[in-house]
Amino acid sequence: MSKVIIVGTLAFDSIETPHGNAINILGGSAPYASLAALTVDIKCAIISIIGNDFTENYLDIFRSRSIDISEVQIDNSGKSFFWSGKYRKDMKTRDTLETQVNVLSKFNPNIPKDFDDANILVLGNLDPKVQLDVINKKFKKTRFIVLDTMNFWMNHSIKDLKKVISKADLICINDEEVMQLSHSNDLQQAVEKILKMGPKYLIMKNGEKGAILFSNNNKFKCSSYPVKKVIDPTGAGDSFAGALAGYLAKEKNINFPSISSAIIYANGVASFCVEKFGVENMLEINKKELEERINFIKNHNI
Repeated sequence: MSKVIIVGTLAFDSIETPHGNAINILGGSAPYASLAALTVDIKCAIISIIGNDFTENYLDIFRSRSIDISEVQIDNSGKSFFWSGKYRKDMKTRDTLETQVNVLSKFNPNIPKDFDDANILVLGNLDPKVQLDVINKKFKKTRFIVLDTMNFWMNHSIKDLKKVISKADLICINDEEVMQLSHSNDLQQAVEKILKMGPKYLIMKNGEKGAILFSNNNKFKCSSYPVKKVIDPTGAGDSFAGALAGYLAKEKNINFPSISSAIIYANGVASFCVEKFGVENMLEINKKELEERINFIKNHNI
């Protein structure tokens, strides 16, 4: 069976939006990405670290779905990563109220023993030093690396980040980050500069407008599914990356056409994420409804 490794945070989030708030819920990139990846019939592992405050019922969410958490390290000397944020009325802009790195600062990742032949490696939004550490671990065979990052690392760890980018096959960032990373205000020039850094593919996420896939010779624009009411957009990008990885893990050939199809699928999965707070709506995605959303996106991208 195809395998996906998710390297990311397991955290507590406190989120406020115009539609309400959620306090100390399961957060971080790994829950969203792993649950999204499992919408495809694959094996999935999480590599992360948690503190002494992380609850067993959250870990049971992964165990009950046969997600490998053997390399989720438990550091009893401190607390888990924590993030608090508030979304403005437009539901696009958010303000970070508090970030507590806690035990994440001690993270020294290892590969689960049954996943050294993983088809896809997803490097969630983490310190580039950690991402590099995972890349440099011994794997049995060639893998396809999907990289997520953000403006914080572009501001504070650009040297290490560029090393990671040079080893990634696909980088997935939003429109503002594309411009920042490339130091260009012209989209075509920005794309060309990033692709010259090493990756074969660039996915530019653009919120409710969807995403655009770029390679040296091709471009594919995919609209998103029009969700009636966005409650919490926090994990949408991580859900997108996880679903993309799950889809690609089943493909015999990873190329521009298969990644284009994966983006359509990933947009469909991510649309569920934003309809409730946290991972709640990712726990039981209705397969029939998912198929309907995917078909809607396909019909609007012909």
